[in-house]
Amino acid sequence: MHTNAFLPEPLPANPMPLFAAWFREAREHALQPNPDAMVLATVGANGAPSARVVLCKLLSEADGYVVFFTNHQSRKGRELSGHPRAAAVFHWDGLHRQVRIEGPVVRSPLPESDQYFASRALNSRIGAWASEQSEPLESRATLAARVQAAANRFGIPAGATSGDVPRPPHWGGTRIWIDTLELWVEGPGRVHDRAVWKRDLTRADEYSFSASAWRATRLNP
Repeated sequence: MHTNAFLPEPLPANPMPLFAAWFREAREHALQPNPDAMVLATVGANGAPSARVVLCKLLSEADGYVVFFTNHQSRKGRELSGHPRAAAVFHWDGLHRQVRIEGPVVRSPLPESDQYFASRALNSRIGAWASEQSEPLESRATLAARVQAAANRFGIPAGATSGDVPRPPHWGGTRIWIDTLELWVEGPGRVHDRAVWKRDLTRADEYSFSASAWRATRLNP
């Protein structure tokens, strides 16, 4: 599938509605198994970058942030705590589009994390208690034993598909507030269409920022 649509001319003052429309279209067409997948890049204490794929579970068009959920004690969680800024990339081959975002990160409000955790499959909720994400593991058998111990802890019998497993305190959402957003459309002969928008963010409270107007610039491919 090809959208045959380059970026608008002139560029819109606010890129978030276009980003949100692309995100919805990617999910609706489902041309790849996980259209909400994004490559998340973080920086460690030694300045070395690391990247991995996570799933974007929420895009706030009005405020300009995305949300993913993870174990805050994992490598990415520790790196974001030490250097609370991230970059991420969405790439939709079937739609010939790409979105790059950068910005500061904050943790999601607890009710947001609780609500999403409760929506997860039972096995995923149990696994969140069992896995010491990113830490060395002796064997798969060790992990299986931890999963069984977590199930026993919450009284979940074998084969169950429902049960009360609360959110671990070390697990929750992370918001990437976008201060830099680049939209990319594949063009013939690799003459792609690119533009970047930037804005200034000022911390407003524990979970949010106030923002300046966006500034748009078209880029060479």
